[in-house]
Parts: sequence; structure tokens; C-alpha cells
Amino acid sequence: MSETQEMTFSDVAEHNSKKDLFIVVHDKVYDATAFVDEHPGGEEVLLDVGGQDATEAFEDVGHSDEARQILEGMEKAKLKRVPGDPEPHADPSSTSKADSPGTSPSGGGGADSSLGLAFYALVLLGGGLAFGAYKYLQAKSASESK
Repeated sequence: MSETQEMTFSDVAEHNSKKDLFIVVHDKVYDATAFVDEHPGGEEVLLDVGGQDATEAFEDVGHSDEARQILEGMEKAKLKRVPGDPEPHADPSSTSKADSPGTSPSGGGGADSSLGLAFYALVLLGGGLAFGAYKYLQAKSASESK
């Protein structure tokens, strides 16, 4: 890739077919045309974000380091933002989970894992109560039929 090559969103939007597919991830333009048939998630995943900013979709999946290396090899240009373009997505290298609210640097999980744990406990409690009610009604029914 040429260091000075830049493309705008309107340039990228023209490349949205299986035979000519560009995507934007973290303000870099990638030519994914050769990778469409090889993508482990299927071609539809790439075609759905073709010619667009795919940062959120790429990060939501949690791609491996190997996938990120493959992506680097497809880099075509830097994205040149112009007024009216969609807002950029957060760069994961600039914000870590430890910096985000509700998480602790020690890996304790913070508010998000507390909510998950509370939900899990609630489900277990509900299951226990339902089982207890079932056993109670079963015993009551057995005693009435004697």
C-alpha cells in the first residue's frame, strides 16, 4: 500500500460487490475481494458490510490475531473523512477494557460481570423455587389421594 493513498467513503461505497469488495475497519480501507470466498463466516457476512464501515461488525465477532494479520495484508488505503461521513468507531487499541466504566483493572469484571452473576443467581433461585413448589404439590396430591 502506498502511504499517501487515501479514499473517501464515497470512493469505498463504489466497491460493494463480490467481484470488487472494499471494507473500512478503524479508518483503513481494505480490499476484501480475494478473501470473500475464503471468509470462515461465509461470503454474506462480508457482502453485508461491503463498501461500508465494518469496524463494529469486525470487533463484535472477536476476530483472532491471525484474522487481524490477514486483514493487514489486504490494506488498500487510509480513509479520508469528509463532512457528512458517519462517525468513526472507537479504536480498541486506544481504549482498553480496564479504562471502560464498570470494569476493574484487576480483571474482576466490575458491573457487567456482577449483573451476569446476579442474573445467574436469580435463574438458579427461580429454578429452585419452582422445583420446591413442584415437590410440595406432588406430596400434597399424594397425601390427598390416600
